[in-house]
Amino acid sequence: MADKHGPIFSLRLGQKRTLVVSSWEVVKECFTTNDRIFANRPSIAVGKYVGYNNAIFALAPYGQYWRDIRKLATLELLSAHRLELLKHVRASEVDLFIKELFTLSKSSSAKHNVAVPLSELLEHLTFNINLRLIAGKRFSASMYEEKNSEVTRLNNAIKETLYLSGVFVWSDAIPWLEWLDIHGHVRSMKRTFKEIDFVLKEDVMSAGHTRDTVIKATALILTLTGTESTAVTLTWTLSLLLNNPSALKSAQEELDTQVGRDRWVQESDIHNLKYLQAVVKESLRLNPPGPITGPREATEDCYIGNHFVPKGTRLAVNIWKLQRDPQIWSDPCEFRPERFMTTHADLGLKGVLARLLQGFDIRTKGGEPVDMREGLGIALPKASPLEVVLAPRLPLQLYECL
Repeated sequence: MADKHGPIFSLRLGQKRTLVVSSWEVVKECFTTNDRIFANRPSIAVGKYVGYNNAIFALAPYGQYWRDIRKLATLELLSAHRLELLKHVRASEVDLFIKELFTLSKSSSAKHNVAVPLSELLEHLTFNINLRLIAGKRFSASMYEEKNSEVTRLNNAIKETLYLSGVFVWSDAIPWLEWLDIHGHVRSMKRTFKEIDFVLKEDVMSAGHTRDTVIKATALILTLTGTESTAVTLTWTLSLLLNNPSALKSAQEELDTQVGRDRWVQESDIHNLKYLQAVVKESLRLNPPGPITGPREATEDCYIGNHFVPKGTRLAVNIWKLQRDPQIWSDPCEFRPERFMTTHADLGLKGVLARLLQGFDIRTKGGEPVDMREGLGIALPKASPLEVVLAPRLPLQLYECL
């Protein structure tokens, strides 16, 4: 539709008008000149039925509550000081992850190259990192969980929530149709919420109903967005590398040159790994963990790109299209990490992929290309899980001492 109608057009979704933008000039106008007008979030079904009646700050209406919770999350979890203070959490979880992969790689080799379910393992890794950062605990020391365990229930509920966050709910467009619950999405949201709330009740201590809701809602959105999106990004990045062997080889050669094979790469080494950073940036460009922004709603009339936008219009930014704009990117659909080492080298991003690439030779079973079809859900997951065959590439004592 953007190719046909241009970088700015509107859709009528039931009673609601939605403005869709997909060029950097128009996006800049939305979030600079008109940033206050589009700071608000509309009330939608997933926020009401899963997000504790919009208590999760990602869907909370613009106001003092949103500012307070966002500030709290930024200072206590996402600031540079807190990230440095809690780096031991990330380090210990990555050590456990690599040790588990080493064990599985030996088993895989003994069983004639049985594939390792890497997508699943990455989900467990990011899940435990986030749970330890947010709640100070991890659910299990093992990557594999019992089917009826709390971690499995919460993991499944998170996946379902991310899927439900991206579906079209008729009552979001035509509110009076909510009682019909066409397609049953509201019923699914209510069921998923019960699963999430049950587990969070077991793991969050608080006093008073209001505080309890705020704490659970904030823990939920941080876990929801920090776990799946990170795992999805790592899965896409590894998939792209597997389908581009020369890039995979270049990333590993850089690790050998900058770090060597006699010690494990550390977070402090990342700033020297320019090609690895470029790989992650290029992966995020091609497969952003959220191809379309969550909806925003104009709180007053305004003009965007010389077009009149009335109060109440919803805004969606087409990030996927924006990052494949041929006016900005040459060969926009091609995986070319080198572009971030030249013309776009100023874009900063820390990579957390180094340990995996340093520690293992990775290939698909049978040398087949990775299926790159995109699945459903707001985090744009792969349609099929990533399974790989691993082989250690460092001295055995490095794995044994983890």
